[in-house]
Amino acid sequence: MRTRTYRARAFLEAAERVGVDVTVATEREQPLASLAPGTTLALDFRHAQRAQAKAREFVERYPVDAVVGVDDDTTVLAAQLSEALGLQHNPVEAVKAARYKDIMRLALGEAEGVLSPAFWVLGTDEDPSRFAERVPYPCVLKPLSLAASRGVIRADNPQQFVDAFGEIVAILAEADLDAADPGATQVLVEEFIPGREVALEGLLIDGILTTLALFDKPDPLDGPYFEETIYVTPSRLPAATQALIATAAQRASAALGLRTGPVHAELRVNEEGAWIVEVAARSIGGLCSSTLRFGSGTSLEEIILRQAAQLDLASLEREQRPAGTMMLPIPAAGRLHQVRGLAEAQAVPGIDEVTISIPCGEQVVPLPRATRYLGFIFAHADTPARVEHALRHAHGLLEFDIR
Repeated sequence: MRTRTYRARAFLEAAERVGVDVTVATEREQPLASLAPGTTLALDFRHAQRAQAKAREFVERYPVDAVVGVDDDTTVLAAQLSEALGLQHNPVEAVKAARYKDIMRLALGEAEGVLSPAFWVLGTDEDPSRFAERVPYPCVLKPLSLAASRGVIRADNPQQFVDAFGEIVAILAEADLDAADPGATQVLVEEFIPGREVALEGLLIDGILTTLALFDKPDPLDGPYFEETIYVTPSRLPAATQALIATAAQRASAALGLRTGPVHAELRVNEEGAWIVEVAARSIGGLCSSTLRFGSGTSLEEIILRQAAQLDLASLEREQRPAGTMMLPIPAAGRLHQVRGLAEAQAVPGIDEVTISIPCGEQVVPLPRATRYLGFIFAHADTPARVEHALRHAHGLLEFDIR
């Protein structure tokens, strides 16, 4: 995991509950590494061969049974390390296909029974105005490998296309991608798919996808930016539609060559069926996994670690009570001075917790350049509708002073 990840605490707590020892591999040396030998490892995330060589040296002293990539930008390296160490893993090429959106589109476009939008790839050094006159509108421009809707922009005409292209080129220049990474010099263009968007959280076991949770996204995601806010589970869609979504996610995972581990899929549903927006070989991002509990209170991270370490899996049946989370959007650029209304938001019936993840005094940046959320609101209630209402009510009580 990268040092900036939201996911560290959830995975480390899960490891303690499961009873496994973990080594946290990050992109730089940890300040107290010498005080706890074997618990941390600094790897060169940009160069797989160097990372593999260092991992081989490490396992001679500290044997490893599994490697888990926590976020988007570590899934490929985790598969490469697993391959180098002879451990169970997804094929490296399959994880790369899930990581890079152009390869994903190519694989999905060739798969039978998978709905995937038409796409084109442009180099960042190309003149976008030439292509802008030919592309069908509306369309969506996006980076190949960035996450959390960063740099994803809708265009409805040639001028918007050129503007969006320039914005993405600027974002890529700031993204600290390796110069050899194709995602640093290419932009993906896709036809816009209308419809309701959902997120499926699943687990692949020998190539068979089990749906752990299906989240509705009640806010429309029609652009110009695609800021995700509310997730609510269980879905309120008809059972037949949910089955259609699960089948589409299974076929897409198979088309990419994924066989094991967590899957986070984003889909859009319209009268033509369930369209694949994205399939990622990782679990849900941010702090959103805290809305999920299985069996007698097992976390999503516990399930992932149990499967990776080839331990008996706990129940994969999600708790029945509806739950949801809201990722707090950043309304403006500037320095976060103060957050008001926290106590009032926390007191809303159904609200479990309100977490502000950016400290006051730090700079905040809205989409399309945002790299993190202001925070998260978590809720449980008797119905999905009440979960959604509680999240919206609590959010309405928060006031962000950004200067």
